[in-house]
Amino acid sequence: MTSNTIGRLHHITAIAADPAANLAFYQDVLGLRLVKKTVNFDDPGTYHLYYGDEVGSPGTILTFFPYVGAAQGRHGTGQAEEIAFAIPPAALGFWIDRLAAKGVAADQPTKRFGETVLAFRDPDGLLLELVTDSEAASLPGHAVGDVPAEHAIRGFRGITLWLGDVAPTARVLTEVLGYVAGPVDGARHRFTHPGGGIGSIVDLRAAPGFWAGAQGAGTIHHVAFRAADDGAQAASTRALAGQGLRVTPQQDRNYFRSTYFREPGGVLFEIATDDPGFAIDEPKESLGEKLMLPSRYEAHRAEIEAVLPKLGQKEEV
Repeated sequence: MTSNTIGRLHHITAIAADPAANLAFYQDVLGLRLVKKTVNFDDPGTYHLYYGDEVGSPGTILTFFPYVGAAQGRHGTGQAEEIAFAIPPAALGFWIDRLAAKGVAADQPTKRFGETVLAFRDPDGLLLELVTDSEAASLPGHAVGDVPAEHAIRGFRGITLWLGDVAPTARVLTEVLGYVAGPVDGARHRFTHPGGGIGSIVDLRAAPGFWAGAQGAGTIHHVAFRAADDGAQAASTRALAGQGLRVTPQQDRNYFRSTYFREPGGVLFEIATDDPGFAIDEPKESLGEKLMLPSRYEAHRAEIEAVLPKLGQKEEV
């Protein structure tokens, strides 16, 4: 496997408690595009909402299972926790002002590895960060609502895992997913993918003795890493088996093909193919506007639509 065939972030999936509030926050406050509105393929009575850049490029995709009334989760070890988005350095002031105007409480900006970090939470308590990234300024932005293109979030800067012991997870990152160990800042160990670009950073935060996390609203369900193709994905399965880790058979998620495993620290990881992408079943111009179902559920569309809550989109009014 070359450095670009496996690794870097593909998407991150989290849990929410109110789908309408989730859409309002990520679309209307953070300016992400809803690129796919579908259902949880394993639980079609629940939405699966995908947000990203204009086309849902790998490395920009934040997805949610919004279980109505879900109990609050608990932040702790054994979970992916802090989602970092990349913004151009010149956009920091815009986002400080915007979050304040939208009533979103944010911490004072801090420095981490030479970058400025603006931390805040979504309506369910999910830990989010905007991180100034000089490379982000060279990437095209997509305007959504009143967030101008020049200040738009470009995708993921990275993800932070909270772990009791970072060493076993570090071996998976470096020996299977192609990451390289980088600097250490206190309890935070940085790993960077040599492929560079969006979604190329994983931080492991050592928290021995801290309480274990519990999944629920406001926590991350799993973290997906990119595979260039089926061959790269299969090679990762063999490499993971060599470390004694059990990997699921490939599963077709319509917009990518996935395998899953739980890394040694307890976080659920996914390996997802870059292809075929989100435009296979609706035009780029209207991504996310209609409920898209996998073929096995199409015959049950009426029943599924009857139980799904309204999202407040124009076509539903």
